Amino acid sequence: MTLKYIRIPIVSFFIVAGFAACRVGRNYERPAVTLPAQYSDTAVAGNTKADSSIATIEWKQFFTDTTLQGLIGRALSGNYDLQLALKRIETAQAYLKQAKLGWLPTVNLQAAASTSIPSKNSLNGTSLNTFLGTDHIEDYSLSGGLSWEIDVWGKIKRRKEAALANYLQTYEGMHAVQTGLVADIANSYYNLLMLDAQLNIARSNMALSDTIVQMIRLQKTAGEATELAVQQAVAQRQTAALLIPQLEQAKAIEQNTLRILAGELPGTIVYNTTLTGTPLRELLPTGIPAELLSNRPDVRAQEMAVKAANAEVGVAQASMYPSLNITASGGVNAFKASEWFTLPASLFGTVAGSITQPIFQRGQLKANLEVAKVQREEAVIRFRQVALDAIGEVSNSLVKLDKLKDQQQIVSEQVNTLQLAVVQARMLFRSGMANYLEVVTAQSRSLEASLTQADITRQQLSASVELYRSLGGGWK
Repeated sequence: MTLKYIRIPIVSFFIVAGFAACRVGRNYERPAVTLPAQYSDTAVAGNTKADSSIATIEWKQFFTDTTLQGLIGRALSGNYDLQLALKRIETAQAYLKQAKLGWLPTVNLQAAASTSIPSKNSLNGTSLNTFLGTDHIEDYSLSGGLSWEIDVWGKIKRRKEAALANYLQTYEGMHAVQTGLVADIANSYYNLLMLDAQLNIARSNMALSDTIVQMIRLQKTAGEATELAVQQAVAQRQTAALLIPQLEQAKAIEQNTLRILAGELPGTIVYNTTLTGTPLRELLPTGIPAELLSNRPDVRAQEMAVKAANAEVGVAQASMYPSLNITASGGVNAFKASEWFTLPASLFGTVAGSITQPIFQRGQLKANLEVAKVQREEAVIRFRQVALDAIGEVSNSLVKLDKLKDQQQIVSEQVNTLQLAVVQARMLFRSGMANYLEVVTAQSRSLEASLTQADITRQQLSASVELYRSLGGGWK
């Protein structure tokens, strides 16, 4: 094989490869999303300037409770959902490496040795014996082959773009799992503190009920109260007593939930924090809505899905155009083992180029292109919906924080009023100026208000957690 015979295909290769700048499919642009300039409740939002969102704060700085920090840290290392998300990243990373290698040619190495013994009565057998003086023929070959698809239309490039976008989508998906996990741990922890507070309220109320029952029984002994009054007081005590095992049950389940979220076996949680000892953040800067597109992992993940779908359209479109392949092979070949590596006589080589244009598959390829375009449109719709949901979640959290603050003020006044009413009802009952129903009613309403106050405090803490999560905080 001389140089002049391979010059034409090589020159043709470089001429056609020059068209590699021709790319099909449009380059990615972020879809337009309608966002408000500011959040609706700026009074609660605090600082609404760009780059001022609490989403940029690390979770260790946002949650200052050391027990809660420990729970979150254990969950980030032991939670199985998060571990699955990490495995999905590894899978996507492997696909990305595979796509990057699409630029390289396929290279194969082959070694072969064979012996053929034709029939002595056949033409081949007679010819071998006549001309070569042998009854068999041997063949020895060692060769290398190369096949390379030239990326004329950018199909390989678009595949790489899709693989990279899919990888980034799984990466952001892992961050989304983490933000949800951090919020779940915090909410469960605050719910545990609320149950503790309500359990203490129920026990204190039962102790108060014991005092009231004893007081009414003394009144009955003195002939100043009836058995019905005693029964009503006992029933109120039983109501408070029933709360205790119910709250203890809920507390045990909440502790199990926390440990399972951390990837641990069910059991108790060691903590010494109280609900009233957990400070509420006064100012929670939200930044501006436009920052959600870059701060929230789930929004970023969905945007990467749009980018991948856009690249797949390019791949489908490029598949409809001719593909250019360059193949080459070469090595050493001989029919005698002793002459196998005799150079240059045993050398051989082939270089070829081919252009393949789909004909009968065009209808199928066109359908694939239409499907890819529809899937891109679906991804854009999902992206816009996720962004809209994110705005809604932030707005809902701001409304909750605003209205829960008012509720907390009202219920605090109600608790103080009803606690005073219980004291006054007992005093009036002793002096005969109030009946037992007034005492029982005052105690019942005081218990209900105190339990509600603890729940509202928990809701305030959870609303701040939800605002932090909805803004995109928790993955740093």
